[in-house]
Amino acid sequence: MSKLKNYALSIIIPLALGGIVGFLISGSMNYDTLNQPPLSPPSILFPIVWTILYALMGISFGILRDKGLADPDVKLIYYAQLIVNLLWPIAFFVLEWRLFAFIWILILDALVAIMIITFYRRDKTAALLQLPYLIWVLFASYLNLGVYILNR
Repeated sequence: MSKLKNYALSIIIPLALGGIVGFLISGSMNYDTLNQPPLSPPSILFPIVWTILYALMGISFGILRDKGLADPDVKLIYYAQLIVNLLWPIAFFVLEWRLFAFIWILILDALVAIMIITFYRRDKTAALLQLPYLIWVLFASYLNLGVYILNR
């Protein structure tokens, strides 16, 4: 596979899946109507940040694929965290299972950390590109818990 095709595919997959989930939950997005914890960003920031994070996710995976380092362990953790990531907004927004969503995002926190470690063992750049993702998901965990507590 050509380098360009590899990176394009690696970036398009998480962006497209994230876009599909965003479309599916768009009718249930009630973030602005919820009581929010301190430091809550405006809702317009979320699609911008997620677009960047999904692109970085794809670039990291593309790096590993390009170098022949996307072994079964890499693929397993990458796709596992992506699936957990994509299911979280359904639990939080559509189903409004805020406590379940908090527990789910803690699983995502752990999976992203494991993904970074797994990537780091193969390519430092691929791993370091995921640090913003980990920081954002940890921040989202705080927001999720805050929304749960403030809206019970």
